[in-house]
Amino acid sequence: MTLLKTFGWPLSGTAVVLAAAFLFGGLKAFLIVGILCVLEVSLSFDNAVVNATVLGRMNARWQRLFLTLGILIAVVGMRLVFPLLLVGITARLNPVEVIQLALKGGEADQPGTYAYLLHQAHPSIASFGGMFLLTLFLDFFLQDRRVRWLGWLERPLSRIGRLDQVAVVVALAVLVVAAVTLTDEAGTVMIAGVLGVGTYVLVNALGELFETEGGAEEPAGIHGDAANVERSLSGGNGVGQVAGRAAFFLFLYLEVLDASFSFDGVIGAFAISQNIFIIGAGLGVGAMYIRSMTVYLVRKGTLQSYVYLEHGAHWAIGALGLILLIGIGHEVPEIVTGLVGVTFIVAAFISSVLRNRRGGRSAAAQERREMLAGRP
Repeated sequence: MTLLKTFGWPLSGTAVVLAAAFLFGGLKAFLIVGILCVLEVSLSFDNAVVNATVLGRMNARWQRLFLTLGILIAVVGMRLVFPLLLVGITARLNPVEVIQLALKGGEADQPGTYAYLLHQAHPSIASFGGMFLLTLFLDFFLQDRRVRWLGWLERPLSRIGRLDQVAVVVALAVLVVAAVTLTDEAGTVMIAGVLGVGTYVLVNALGELFETEGGAEEPAGIHGDAANVERSLSGGNGVGQVAGRAAFFLFLYLEVLDASFSFDGVIGAFAISQNIFIIGAGLGVGAMYIRSMTVYLVRKGTLQSYVYLEHGAHWAIGALGLILLIGIGHEVPEIVTGLVGVTFIVAAFISSVLRNRRGGRSAAAQERREMLAGRP
């Protein structure tokens, strides 16, 4: 699969959106859309790596849906409709009033504006998204994995993970500390955070349930069983590619994960522009690149050749989850959020390259396949 074929849609979308921005808004709108696109890609690159670990377990039909229907949900649903819906619920406005308010614009520090109301809802947004991502991070590392990147840290975490459901216990403990110390709206933050944890647990459990009904002897869920997930990614014996209802819940998980990653981008975008259409266009094009990057990673087998990328992405997810929680009470610049994720990914990539050079890239990939398949 060529790069042009994989990234054809986002490249075309970029050209159309930038041309429209310049035509209707001039050079300023053109530059803002470009900045927002870069912001979305930088904040969500680790999202693409994690998505690839799950997308590789879905059959070709569901992978196509991820690129088509999934992009529509990501661009229109999460970058445009969801913020409108959120403001309507928190401010108790009907859809027409919310749209009128959004079209009026206004600064985020000006009471009564759309940007202001969305900023007021930020503690709930950050709590839900932060707890979803933190639970995902904990569920990944609190398991015994054959491949480790930061072994000195991942090894003790896997020992702690021998306790059943410890990921949920630790996540809820972090939520209590954040709610008590970072905000005066502890009740609201607690409710949103519990919903974030519950969403992750529910989607994972439903995925396992329908994998079992589909004939999988040892269901993997999202990250329910590390060995089975890894075997399925390597093409060895294990759960293999799923379809039907099991694939549907993996698809649903990917959409919720994308939403969690998009929260900070949507909120941060209002510091750059108050025009919802410019924000939707810039972040939407960025989301298209993330989707295409996910498919590219799956089709090229990048995660098998560069063995630490998946781990680096999950460390980035854990960091982003904590940053979102810190953002409940303290403003964290978007550049910090983006740099943290990119740093983990780059470090994991470099570590993978060095590992491959020591043993040869093909030998390293074969070693990973053998380890993940459970062979000596």
